[in-house]
Amino acid sequence: MSAPPRGLPFFVYGTLRPGEYNHDRFLRGRTAAEEPARLPGALLYDGPGYPYLVRGAGRVAGELVHAAPGEYDALVSVLDRLEHGYAREVFEVLRLRDGAAVRAWVYVATPAVRLGEPIAGGDWLSRRPPRAARLPDAPRTP
Repeated sequence: MSAPPRGLPFFVYGTLRPGEYNHDRFLRGRTAAEEPARLPGALLYDGPGYPYLVRGAGRVAGELVHAAPGEYDALVSVLDRLEHGYAREVFEVLRLRDGAAVRAWVYVATPAVRLGEPIAGGDWLSRRPPRAARLPDAPRTP
């Protein structure tokens, strides 16, 4: 059995996307670049507060996240802990800027975490209001 590939970017499709609540918590300072991408051959589902992905006849919108120099191992470690219950697999992801296929790590739901409905169009952000719109209003003073 060959060793798993090292240095691949990660394809993120939900709460780790820029502007979402786990992006700043887990990716800030660990990435060198993030770029829009699509993952063919997958379906996105709405889980309890987060999406999950499975292989299927669809496509999923997300971002390719490239580790900052010297941060790859830390990024793998934090994402593996965050994505417990998911399997990290290699997929061919399409960059939007040029359509190039790029090998990337993708977290795929195992049967234990599958609950929820399909997200039409495969884009987590399309079914949620922008982050700022989800924040509660500040208390008003009279």
